Amino acid sequence: MAELTLDVARKILDAALAKSIERKFKPLVITILDARGCVKLTAAQDGTSLMRAEIAHGKAYGALALGMGSRALFQRAQEQAYFVSAVNTMAQGRLVPVPGGVLIQDGSVLLGAVGVSGDTSDNDETCAIAGIEAAGLKANAG
Repeated sequence: MAELTLDVARKILDAALAKSIERKFKPLVITILDARGCVKLTAAQDGTSLMRAEIAHGKAYGALALGMGSRALFQRAQEQAYFVSAVNTMAQGRLVPVPGGVLIQDGSVLLGAVGVSGDTSDNDETCAIAGIEAAGLKANAG
């Protein structure tokens, strides 16, 4: 698979939502970006709070922009706060450096990223990973 298709993005979305429902997480927004950073899908469960779509996008965008899952970006922000702040300034504030942004890979080929927001960052990440793996792809959370 050389690119992230809409059908695969739907599989990722459906499985991520199913994991959220199974675990009884708070309402989520899930955004899936292709390798170019273009939105393939965004979905919000009923009851999500304001700004969740922007946060989900920022988690996925940050993972793509720096080529690492947002868990690694979170760690980097703790170790090199000035660097991450400078990069976020260059990105016009579009990076959200906390877990929940997961790269989608087919082997070593980068297909895109999933960003999830609504519950704890760890739970958001759990849903992203579940969706990616259900589609038969490799999840790289960092």
